Order: sequence, then structure tokens, then C-alpha cells
Amino acid sequence: MEFLNDWVLPIILIWPALAAVLVMFSNNDNVIKWGSILASLLPLGLSIYLFYGYDFDVGGLAFDVNVPWIESLNANFHIGVDGLSIPLIFLTALLSTLSIYYSAGTINTRVKEYFVMFHLLAMSMFGVFMALDYVLFYLFWEISLVPMYLLIGIWGGANRGYASIKFFIYTLVGSVAMLLAILGTYYATGTFDIIEAAKAQPFMDLPASDALMLSSLAFWGFFLGFAFKVPSFPFHTWLPDAHTEAPTAGSVILAGVLLKLGAYGFLRIVLPTFPSASNYWAMWIVALGAIAIVYGAFVCVAQSDLKRLIAYSSVSHMGYVMLGIGAAAYAMGHTESGEVMLSDPAVMDSAAMAINGATLQMFNHGIITGALFFLVGIVYERAHTRDLSKFGGLATKTPYFYGMMLVAGFASLGLPGLAGFWAEFFTFRGAFDLVPLWAAFGAIGIVVTAVYILWRILQNVFLGEYDPSKLEHWTTVDGAHADGPTDMTAFEKITLWPLIIGMFILGIYPTLVLNFFNRSAVELLEFVQSVL
Repeated sequence: MEFLNDWVLPIILIWPALAAVLVMFSNNDNVIKWGSILASLLPLGLSIYLFYGYDFDVGGLAFDVNVPWIESLNANFHIGVDGLSIPLIFLTALLSTLSIYYSAGTINTRVKEYFVMFHLLAMSMFGVFMALDYVLFYLFWEISLVPMYLLIGIWGGANRGYASIKFFIYTLVGSVAMLLAILGTYYATGTFDIIEAAKAQPFMDLPASDALMLSSLAFWGFFLGFAFKVPSFPFHTWLPDAHTEAPTAGSVILAGVLLKLGAYGFLRIVLPTFPSASNYWAMWIVALGAIAIVYGAFVCVAQSDLKRLIAYSSVSHMGYVMLGIGAAAYAMGHTESGEVMLSDPAVMDSAAMAINGATLQMFNHGIITGALFFLVGIVYERAHTRDLSKFGGLATKTPYFYGMMLVAGFASLGLPGLAGFWAEFFTFRGAFDLVPLWAAFGAIGIVVTAVYILWRILQNVFLGEYDPSKLEHWTTVDGAHADGPTDMTAFEKITLWPLIIGMFILGIYPTLVLNFFNRSAVELLEFVQSVL
């Protein structure tokens, strides 16, 4: 067991890269597909072990590895996990396995290259959630761009070239800003270690005005890097195109995991390292989050493409994450009498609630929207269109598909008893106490979300009479001609069931992941309180 504790993170991190190398040496598509599925199970199993191996009594970082890497740069190979990263690593492993399994049944062109890219993408995502050194963090952050760029550009839709380049350029602009912030932090602290840099509180030894100016510059450098990835309004415009053109599994990973990298960066780096600057600009974060919730929901109502609608729903739902993070940042200030706001137990409690809501939304959104993109892919494989006007009455023709979409849709709109409810509840519980006006504005998005889920998706696609004249050319998932819409096959059901079950489990007992997130949130806030 001691051996596993020492090596569990390196194995999770390196195994996908090894799988990619093995795929390169095979020319048999079936071997590549089934070998990739089996290879993805090891990180999934080890990510479950992290849940059971993490010691809540000790808390903090666990399973960490810290060895010299590039000594001339003072950069170390430092990886570790805590209550924030463990659930996100599990989410990454789960969605990667399901995406690879689904792709095995749908991808038939350039199979070798596709699965190599997917394994490399998994490695980079694991790396971001584990990295505790800025150089290592930035390396994995940048590596994640290339596989997704190629997945969209090669296996995407008709406008894949435009969408892939737009995705790459937008996120690269944010990466350059983040690189400048990393260098500034290093010059101020003398270390690339993320934990040690936070303890050093860069620029805080300077006069107040200089400290605020320089920490704000670093804050905005990181903000742009992470906000482009979330993506936060108004940096979101690359997302609908990328989602619309990406292959189904690419959209699942993009929404389910890659968007979470940005939100994770705010919680891992920005809030603990620059608490004063975060507080100074907190209302900007809050405002952008609340606007994203409402704006994204209204834009969803106007969409005629089902996949584009789900893409804009991610803009809205990730707005809850930004609202929660912004509300917590607002709590990192001082009262008029000069006391630290977090010293008030009520403020500390509300800030923790806001962060819990943000982190729960990160996890639950990955499960829910991952399922929605799988479902969009399932109907597209048969109808070869996502035009909402071409559908209607599918409930009687594809009852299994309808049931799956019903659960995922209700979870997305936050129905109590399903996973989406708790994330929104915790976010608003914290935000209404700290930033009540913006929280009230963001609550409008809850109503509009119900409109586009119930009307634009469930009613337009499934309810009413089925009219065969709307769409005359249907196929099976294998591409054979069909006389009408066909229901889900066995491999599609197997892909969706883990996510559907997860929505029910976390809707009834969110404590399974909330315990991890709450421990991390309290540790973050207590650390910030100690350095303010």
C-alpha cells in the first residue's frame, strides 16, 4: 500500500502517454479501440483509490511527489492532490473512459491518430490537476491545446478548420497572458512552486500602492488565461463554434473537463496567491459570472441547432462557478474598521458555501453536460442534422433516448433530487449573503434555463405528433438506411448509464464529493485569513 501511495499519481499521469505510444505501434483498428478502452480503466480505478486513500483527518496535500526537474530554472517535478483536485481527476478519468468507449463505436477514419490524441489529451488534463509547480502546470496546460485542436480540426464538422483555429488562438492569447503572470510571480517570490509562492504572497512586501498595482497586473494575467478557458463572458465566443464542430467525444471532454481547468486555476492559484487583488476586483468576477448565467440562458432560447444550444448552456452554467468564486473573493477583504472579513464566522461560512457551490457545479456540470453532448451525438448519428425544426414526436419512436434526455435535461435545469440542484443551491446560499444584488440578477437564469430545456429541447424534439415528412433520411448508428428514428443501441446505453446514475446519486447524496470540496474550501479560506 505504501508503494501505491508513492506511485499512484505518476502512474495515472504517465499511463495515458504510454497507451498513446502503444497505439502508434498497432495497425489493427479493433486492437487500437479495445486496447484504448482497457488502458483507460487503470487511471479510472486509481482515481477511485484516491477517494479512499485520502486522509480527511490530516487534510491538505496528499500522494505528493517532489523531485528536482530542471535545476537551472529552479523547476521541480512537483505533483500532489487534495480535496479540490481528487474529484476532478476522477471526473477526468470517468469521462475519458466513456468517451473512448463511445468513440470505439463511432470513429472509423484515421483511428490510430484519433486515439493517440485522446490519450495525450487525458494525460495533459491529469497533469493540470496534479501540478504544483508553475512550469509543470503551464506545460500540461499548453499540451492540452494541441490534441483538442487536432480532434476538432480533423474529425470535426464542416466548419472544423475555422472552429479549431479560433479555439487555439483564443486560448493561446490567454496562455500568453498567464505566462507573463507566472514570470512576474517567480521574480517576486523566487520560486515556481505554486504552494510556496502563495505562502510568500508576491508583491505584498512593497508599498501599498505598488503592491496593489503589481498584484493586479499578475491577477489579470492569470484571469485572462483562466477566463478564456472557463470561458467567462465576454471571452466565450470560441466555445459555441468549437462545440458545434467537434466530434461527440471531443465535445464531451471539452465541456466536461477542459472548461474546468480554468475554474480550477482560479481556486488553486489566483485566490490563495493574490487574495488582496482578488478582493479588489471581486465585483468584476461576480458581475461577469452573473451576466454569463443570464446571457447564456437567453441565447440558448434563440438557438435552432441542438448542439449549439447545449454549448451556450455551458456558458450559462459555468457562470455559476464564476459567481461563486467572485463571491468568495469579495469575502477576502477588510471591514471599515480594518478587521479581516473572514474572521466573522458568518462571512467565512458564506464564502465556503459559495466555493462549495462553484466546485460542485464544476463536477456536476461535467456529468450532466457530458451526458447531453453524448445524447446530441446519438441523435445526430441517425438524423445527420441538429436542426430543432426537423424533429418532433420522438418520444414515441425512441422512448429510451427520451428517458435519458429527460433525466439529463431536468438535472441541467436544477430539479431537486438530481445533481444540478445542489450546485446552484450552495452557490446562491453563499452569494446572496455576500453579493445579494448580483445573486438576485443571476437567479433570472434559473427561470430561463427551464424555458430552453422544457421548450426548446423536450417539447421541440420529443413531444407532439411525429411527422415523417420533416426528415425523410434516417440511418442506424452504423450508417445503414432506416425507415425512421431508431432507439439507442447497447453500447450507447452503456456509455450513458454511469452518468445518469451519477446524477441520481449526487442529487440524493452530494456529500460523496462535497466532503472533499468543503475540506478544500475551508483550508483555502483559512489560509487566506492567515495571510491577510
